[in-house]
Parts: sequence; C-alpha cells; structure tokens
Amino acid sequence: MESPDDKLGKKGTATMKLTTVTHVSVDGVMQGLGGAYEDRRGGFERGGWAPPLFVDEAYTFLNGVFQRADAFLFGRRTYEIFAGSWGVWPDPGDSPIWTALNTKPKYVASTTLTGPRWANTTVLSGDSAAAIGELKAKPARELQVHGSGNLIRWLIDNQLVDEITLLTYPVIIGQGTRLFPDTGRDRALELVESRATSSGVTIQVYRPTGRPQYANPTPIT
Repeated sequence: MESPDDKLGKKGTATMKLTTVTHVSVDGVMQGLGGAYEDRRGGFERGGWAPPLFVDEAYTFLNGVFQRADAFLFGRRTYEIFAGSWGVWPDPGDSPIWTALNTKPKYVASTTLTGPRWANTTVLSGDSAAAIGELKAKPARELQVHGSGNLIRWLIDNQLVDEITLLTYPVIIGQGTRLFPDTGRDRALELVESRATSSGVTIQVYRPTGRPQYANPTPIT
C-alpha cells in the first residue's frame, strides 16, 4: 500500500494525485445521470436520475472536490458533454465547479479529437500512460477524472489511479452503461472515507491496494 511519502517528489514536494469521481446507481449505472437527453446511446431512456436525489450535502461535498483540483482528465465523450454545458454556461459567480472547470487545465485522452473548443484544453493523443505519468509527477494536488467510464477502467487497469470516489444513489436504473463491466481485472480497495446524505446518497472514497485476497476453497469430501 502506498505510504504518504510515496506521493512526494525528490525535494519533498507533493506530486499530483489522480482521483476519479463517479456518480452511480445501486446497480452501477453511470449513463445519463444529469438529464433526459444527456447521453442516449444504446436507446437509453432513463436519464436524469441523479438530480432529484442530489441534495445540499452532496452539492457541498462536490464543491469541495472541485476546489481541490489542479487539472482535469477526460475521455472524449465526457469532455464533449462538459464542454457543451459547463463550457458554454455563463459564470454564475458563486460556483466552485464552474470556476474550476473553466480556469484549470483540461486534458483529453483521445486519438480522434481535434481542435477542442473549450479553452485551456490539451489532447493526449500519443502514449497516454506516459503523458499521464508526467502529469502526475508535477507538484500539485489532484488530477481529477469525472465521468469518463472507459477511461477510468483503463486507468485502473494501468494502476494510475490513487483514489476512487463513488457517489451511489439509492435507485436501480435497470439499463444503461455501468462503471464496471461484467468481466475485467480484479482490484482490492481500502475504504478511507464514508458518509451518507439525507436523501440516501452514499459517498465512499477508496484507495486501490493491489490484488484482492481470496479464501481457499473448501475441499469436497
């Protein structure tokens, strides 16, 4: 398990931690949480399931998360959704989320995106693992990934994630893209923070700790 000193550079300066922040239903769906027309891939018809449960405590927590960000990393689809919403909305003057997204550097892991329209965006189109490793080596707080399910799975598989934050909503969607597929690599997690809001949204922060341990199967006699 990583010790606090492992996140320090040669001169004792903290290097950037890669954190993922994902909103999921109890059955693991992350698609179309914000609105009915946000993401209708695959005929998804149940969008907008998160806002009715996103009460003040969750909003306060998320504001604090965005205030810790020094940069953002997106997959192409989530980047385009954010660019078409947060990237074009006028400054409300009191939103830490808007301020962070529109003033901090944004990186997109994509081999097809060209000419990004959102200011302060860099496309990582070459060796993404090496480029992300260079970003993490910088003296800063957090490189945050929001949404971007395919990217999150790839980052976890390549052991680039330092913390996983899940906001789990008390609802079963029954269709849509899930954060983790039916098959994939296994990972052990250490729970470092847990809380619940008055609407039943649970917030857990995990750190990956390598492979899980499995109980020895009981011999059949």
